[in-house]
Amino acid sequence: MSADLVPDDLWERVAPSLPPRPPRRYRYPGRLPADDRAALRGIVYVLCKGVSWRDVPAEQVGCSGVTAWRRLRDWTEAGVWPQLHEVLLGELRAAGLLDMDDASIDGSHVRALKRGAHTGPSPVDRARPGSKHHLIVDRHGTPLTVSLTSGNRHDVTQLMPLLDAIPRIRGLRGRPRHRPGRLFADRGYDYDKYRRLLRARGITPKFARKGTTHGSGLGKSRWVVERTFAWLHQFKRLRIRYEIRADLHLALLQLACSIICLRRLPGSSTPTATSAKSTGTSPPTTHA
Repeated sequence: MSADLVPDDLWERVAPSLPPRPPRRYRYPGRLPADDRAALRGIVYVLCKGVSWRDVPAEQVGCSGVTAWRRLRDWTEAGVWPQLHEVLLGELRAAGLLDMDDASIDGSHVRALKRGAHTGPSPVDRARPGSKHHLIVDRHGTPLTVSLTSGNRHDVTQLMPLLDAIPRIRGLRGRPRHRPGRLFADRGYDYDKYRRLLRARGITPKFARKGTTHGSGLGKSRWVVERTFAWLHQFKRLRIRYEIRADLHLALLQLACSIICLRRLPGSSTPTATSAKSTGTSPPTTHA
């Protein structure tokens, strides 16, 4: 099982982004460092299973949970996960599996048990400390960018930062793509100020209007972002925020987005996030 957590197609895309190891000392070199692939296996194990770092089975994974956590910290500070996500988005675009003509945005609350940065009283969870995942996806639900804020931040405050965070996606000849054609959102984003800002960037806002009855018809286009949140929450470590450091929780979130992107590539052997059988919410390996 452990070998399947980091298949070759995932490792081949992660390895070029990893920072080089410092040279070993000539005298008293000490113990050999754990293998990078084993450390990544431990990170993916925690992400999928939701166990604590101390409970990572070293005999199956190949390193201790503490070592995996330290590599997660070091690789996060080196910017590995955004690079991985950008590479996979470029491959999806080259394969014709990325459609940015339409995009959807939304936010989702998660409880934060240990508080830390980017936590706040959640308005949907009796003011308990929580965080928010903010996400933009393309027409097929492929995550384009993700961010983390405190649980009491309004969704619309992350609209422009998320759009600015979409990488310049290559994969085809010509200029890289980094802006959707139309952006779908619920009533929480219905502000004239942000409609004007989107139009100034050449993006057509498709926001549900406040004060109108439900049934705007936009649900047929923006349901994909809700499905992508369901995919993300299949990774058990993301259902509740356990990390005190916000950058490490965001790193796991970005890694999960990369795994979802990798699954959509033809021939991907990336495992599902949980050991459960098909639940009807697993992302397809190829676009139908």
